[in-house]
Amino acid sequence: MSKNVRISLYIILPLLFWMLSGAFVEEKIINEETISGYTTVGVMKSNSELYKPQISLKGTATSERRVNVRAKTSGEVVSIGARQGEFVKKDFGLCSLGVVEVNRTVVKSPFSGFIESIVKPGNFIERGQICATIIQLDPIIFVAEVPEISIAQVKVGQDVDIELITGQKVSGILSFVSKSASPATKTFRVEVEIENKNGIIKDGLTADIIINTDEVDAHKISPSILILDDDGKLGIRIVNNQNIVEFYEIIIVQDAAEGLRATGIPEGANVIIQGQGFVEDGQEVQVIAQGQL
Repeated sequence: MSKNVRISLYIILPLLFWMLSGAFVEEKIINEETISGYTTVGVMKSNSELYKPQISLKGTATSERRVNVRAKTSGEVVSIGARQGEFVKKDFGLCSLGVVEVNRTVVKSPFSGFIESIVKPGNFIERGQICATIIQLDPIIFVAEVPEISIAQVKVGQDVDIELITGQKVSGILSFVSKSASPATKTFRVEVEIENKNGIIKDGLTADIIINTDEVDAHKISPSILILDDDGKLGIRIVNNQNIVEFYEIIIVQDAAEGLRATGIPEGANVIIQGQGFVEDGQEVQVIAQGQL
């Protein structure tokens, strides 16, 4: 379920419950209780704290390079220097051909890597045909897609935690963030480069990727207090020092099980946690603190 859908449900479901269950009776008590003719609302003082939002993604391990090594002349493969799956170094002789052009009889590896496939001795290959396929697994690259709603929080150099489907856990640094979104998915490609000695992490393995974004001063709030203003902006209502209702648009930086983390709320604000749907901006109200509700 997308972040936008969850936020919409946070707003809609409490309202439906209120309408269908008769819970409006309790709500009516506090909103009709008046002192000096003012509507009463429940508030909670909200203070921010440093918080490091996390972005969870699905990713895939991808080899740094994969090259089809081709013969530069035609001839019968008389011998091979290594077998499929073995590691070879740069300029290692892969295939030896029985041909007249002596300087082109050996097909060499262009870089150090693992042999993914190689022709068998006795086969005849033409000029330009593949002798072997070499893949480089150190470093290994993890690739994922960041939704456009979260891309502003992501930048090169941030810490990344990765858990492979095999259960193996590794950590790295975000090494690439695309400047262009995919036209089809509206997501941005990101990459994490991980040291992979001995090729322990295999090409194509899937993984859970967590990007630890930069710390922000964020308020912890309940999704039940979210409202939309007349322009469709998502936010909360507070009561200022003159007991006047004000609307503040917020930005949700983390949607977690223990609650939302949001920015855009004034420090030490009296956030309305009960009765916010029954008052208007600019209205003067009577306040009841959270501990007295």
